[in-house]
Amino acid sequence: MTVRVVLADDQPLVRAGLRVLAADTEDLLVVGEAGTGTEAVRLAREERPDVVVMDIRMPGMDGIEATRTITAGGAPVRVLMLTTFDEDDYVYAALRAGASGFLVKDMALEDILGGIRVVAAGDALIAPTVTRRLIEEFVSRPERAGRAAGPPVVEGITEREREVLTLVGRGRSNSEIAAELFISVATAKAHVARLFSKLAARDRVQLVITAYELGLVTPGEGR
Repeated sequence: MTVRVVLADDQPLVRAGLRVLAADTEDLLVVGEAGTGTEAVRLAREERPDVVVMDIRMPGMDGIEATRTITAGGAPVRVLMLTTFDEDDYVYAALRAGASGFLVKDMALEDILGGIRVVAAGDALIAPTVTRRLIEEFVSRPERAGRAAGPPVVEGITEREREVLTLVGRGRSNSEIAAELFISVATAKAHVARLFSKLAARDRVQLVITAYELGLVTPGEGR
């Protein structure tokens, strides 16, 4: 399957590097480029890409507002944010806006292409340890305090799905979930797919956030 991609970055060299590399692959197709958030939103609506690679800081409408606009309508477009480690506040805002993953801007371009594939598949988190740290801090921030105490209530999911959601929150892959629960990988994938539907989650990042917010996983709980 070919992954359709829009590149949104105000640095032409970044876009050019990714475009040239993508052109040498069989599974990635760049269908548009944007230098502003406004252009990214327009291209997302016109081209209906699978993934938008979005720089957080851009002139005019920034990447966060563009991400919020693109994901607000429930369109199956995933947004992969380009960020740096010293921009955590921007990353928290990107999580709230519906971003599906994060990449560090000074990563090798080949790694960014790999990240696009991962986000398009919705099958794993980008840089799991980094993303998990950001989510842990996100859900423990003061503005999210005051959540109800006591055992979490998850309406509409089975006990097995609750177990799967907990493991997704801990960063487990489908194969790792299958091994821990003594089920097949296909069954694990089916449980995750049902969680996407029942919890209206776009991807595993949103499932991880849900697991933390429900208290199924607590900040600092590692693999």
